[in-house]
Amino acid sequence: MSAIANFDALPVATASLPDLRSALLDLICTAAYKEGDFVLSSGQRSNYYINGKQATLHPIGGAMVGRLLLDRLPEGTVGVGGLTLGADPMVTAISVVAAYAGQTITPLIVRKATKDHGTKVAVEGPSLPPSSSVVVIEDVVTTGQSAMRAVDQLRLAGYAVSHVLALVDRQQGGSELYAQAGLEFEALYSISAVQARWQTIAAQASAGKA
Repeated sequence: MSAIANFDALPVATASLPDLRSALLDLICTAAYKEGDFVLSSGQRSNYYINGKQATLHPIGGAMVGRLLLDRLPEGTVGVGGLTLGADPMVTAISVVAAYAGQTITPLIVRKATKDHGTKVAVEGPSLPPSSSVVVIEDVVTTGQSAMRAVDQLRLAGYAVSHVLALVDRQQGGSELYAQAGLEFEALYSISAVQARWQTIAAQASAGKA
């Protein structure tokens, strides 16, 4: 499916958040969402797949993600972190956007396995004071296990974690897992919203070829 918007021309630094939210949804639908037969990282099979990095590593998409998620950070947040690789561009984007807005939000990257050499750390990034408030960031939530690994490692590093923010919620148990763990959870988009918009774009593209 081809993109229906000229994202390179979007004034991402000055556009309203509702406009960015709409544009980012279109980018996800045209670049990141695919239908077919897929095996997910959770081991589940699915008839669709969302490669979040197609949106978060997009030069304009990353900035949109940064602005939209920065707006969702709870008051008092000093850091954002998530499990590599999906969260890496997102925490970086939030930090950069925050700097341009006169805020300091430290990006942290959680390794899938602790290094067995050097400093042997599980969390990469500048050290923050103990009990600093850190929000966990995820691109696509399915069962929620990936973000929970990040929560656990960040807490072991001495940080306070009470929120998880995501790009897309596949609505397959992640939100329930976070609720059971006492975590606040919010996703920019539900999978139902993504699929509804994808179908609209597909219909428009089909009508244009008629």
